[in-house]
Amino acid sequence: MMGTAASADAPESAAEPERSVQLAEEELQHFIFVGGDDLANHEALFTRADISGAQVVYTWRGLEPREGEYNFDKVERDLKLANRLGKRLFIQLQDRFFLPESRYLPDYLLNEPKYGGGLVRQEDNAGEGKEKGSGWVAVQWNPHLRKRYQALLAALGERFDGRIYGINLPETAIEVPTDEDAPEGFTCDIYFDAQMENIASARAAFERSLVVQYVNFWPCEWNNDRQYMSRLFELGKNKGIGMGGPDIIPYRRGQIKNAYPFFEKVGDELPVVAMAVQAPTLTYTNPKTGKKFTRAEFEGYAVSKLNVDIIFWSLKTPWLKED
Repeated sequence: MMGTAASADAPESAAEPERSVQLAEEELQHFIFVGGDDLANHEALFTRADISGAQVVYTWRGLEPREGEYNFDKVERDLKLANRLGKRLFIQLQDRFFLPESRYLPDYLLNEPKYGGGLVRQEDNAGEGKEKGSGWVAVQWNPHLRKRYQALLAALGERFDGRIYGINLPETAIEVPTDEDAPEGFTCDIYFDAQMENIASARAAFERSLVVQYVNFWPCEWNNDRQYMSRLFELGKNKGIGMGGPDIIPYRRGQIKNAYPFFEKVGDELPVVAMAVQAPTLTYTNPKTGKKFTRAEFEGYAVSKLNVDIIFWSLKTPWLKED
């Protein structure tokens, strides 16, 4: 059913008792990462006793097909399944994409001039030995577009706060020019401020569910030389915002010179640390063994070095295919 947040019919599960989400337990939790798939298509994996929940990606276009009109039917279906199975649902609100044809913003953002085109092209080379591919990122540095993103966060919070286990915003890294060829209105400082504003808006919208910002790199920064990384983690500590990331890659220099030291130093002061082993992560080789990382190596590094509470596992993860 489509309609504004104010006029939408009550969800099927509205009669179920609402409950505040508890912060992550000490024991490491394992979630499956299903991307944008229907969760029902992976029910067999979801029912495993060693799986606590699922992380599902929802695109901006899918949730707001027209300006101010929200369609949360897919979230409701996935949440209903999770509740039936006694599992947890983590949603990722996606505003950046990694394929040339993936332009999943509402048409009004792409077409109305005040939104600056809605998207700009970015490059992505996630994974070991992978060629660069082209994708897109929303122009969050445009204040008009950012206001609409925050309106979507508010609408999601109104419907799902306390009903879903958590929400995460996607990674901070983007690959766009930062020199004279930078997109209109973009500077690294403006982008950083925009992302800080968005995560604060997510925290305001979701008072009971967990809120997580994925962080790996910031444009223009290396080794916290602009204090972007330290300021983000300080916000997390002060406002009860969890941190996470799209890749657990042990011993990787780029990560060690950026986000990883902060997970190690202050991760236990955050409400939750939730990180992923996605398909590109599985391509990396352990420099100590010369082989692909094993489950035990991912988990050991995540817990001992990064203070991880939740791991979101790719459906391609070998151990998930075992009985």
